[in-house]
Amino acid sequence: MQVINKIIVLKQNPNLSKHEQLVQGVIDAIEENELAVGDQLPSINNMVEEIGFARKTIFRAYEELKERGLIESRKLKGYFVISQETNVTLRMALMLFAFQSFQEEFYNTLRSEMGKRYQIDVFFHHNNVSIFETIMANINGKYGMYVIAPIENEKLKPLLKSITPSKLLLVDRYLQLGPDYSYISQEFEMPIYDSLVQLLPEIRKYKKFILFFSEETEHSPIGIQRAFERFLVEFRVDGVVKYNYDPGSAKPDYLYFILSDTILWQVLRDCVQMNYTIGKDIGILSQDDNVAKEFVYGGITTISTDFKEMAKKTARHIKNGEKTQKIMPSNLMKRKSL
Repeated sequence: MQVINKIIVLKQNPNLSKHEQLVQGVIDAIEENELAVGDQLPSINNMVEEIGFARKTIFRAYEELKERGLIESRKLKGYFVISQETNVTLRMALMLFAFQSFQEEFYNTLRSEMGKRYQIDVFFHHNNVSIFETIMANINGKYGMYVIAPIENEKLKPLLKSITPSKLLLVDRYLQLGPDYSYISQEFEMPIYDSLVQLLPEIRKYKKFILFFSEETEHSPIGIQRAFERFLVEFRVDGVVKYNYDPGSAKPDYLYFILSDTILWQVLRDCVQMNYTIGKDIGILSQDDNVAKEFVYGGITTISTDFKEMAKKTARHIKNGEKTQKIMPSNLMKRKSL
């Protein structure tokens, strides 16, 4: 094969290690159209016979080409070319809950921080275990790095652990996989509870405190509901958890804690139609900050981690290749909606 001839020629270059000769030989063959998508590479045994390098050296070179997203291994069949984008340093899979505003902010920052030589393929599991499993089956073994916002479900731990620890970073939500795995996550229960305590004077202005919470459809962690219910009991606040919002049901003297941006915009629209003043007739507290919440109706009070900073730490982790285990702090942004 031409690829073997190219590697043999590169063996004469004293400035290249054996690993670099192997990787560059395959890249040269792809760039010169001697290897196309779907073509099979020589087996490791064949490379050992033809070139004389150790098996582990050839294996490491093929692994790097896999991480760049140029080749993939197929069980019992061998290695095959899957891309001709040879300028890519690393091919990454990014799996998020959904393309909500704060996750869009995370993606845009990560994309900017990583630069053009990193390919980021984005997938959404929508907090659905079956979808998560399907995506994992399709992407496992095809990327050099996996950045995943996990579903907090014990059933999915073996799937995640099938990825080499150095190639997996959990973001946003925390799931205990063991000391070897990296994460940049947020914690919910205590930050929410502490923020509600700070807001107690404002909360007491209202007759009733409503949390709209749906673990299934809004991807909301149960820790938020636990913090809310603990706060109600300990401070004797009249409140309740509701699982959906009926359009047109907003009431004066009520404070609404809203996790879903979809419900938030519905409530704000109803307030406009009913001539309620936000922060006076009705109170609004929201989870997860974004630019729009800084300005609409004089600003919406939020409890949120810094998703831009989370994305920057993610980029540094990937580029530095070091283990990271970080719980991001949550911040309370008081604005006029209370």
